[in-house]
Amino acid sequence: MSEQEQIQFTATLQLIVPQVVDRMVREYGLDASEAVAALYRSQLYADLERESSKLWHLSPLALAELWHNEVTSGTIQYPEEP
Repeated sequence: MSEQEQIQFTATLQLIVPQVVDRMVREYGLDASEAVAALYRSQLYADLERESSKLWHLSPLALAELWHNEVTSGTIQYPEEP
């Protein structure tokens, strides 16, 4: 990944994460600081940080649902690529 692509990807994450946290707060009743900590501790976030996972293409709601599935079931089932 070029430096410019890395900058763009980092900016994308900076836009997505607050939206996912907001969904976690609204959908699952966490407070914002709990949601941030829970997201950063998750395997979902570790995977989201890898540009090659393409998870950043998913909506904040879909990402929040994947996080919830991870914490309730211990596994993540990512959607199939079209």
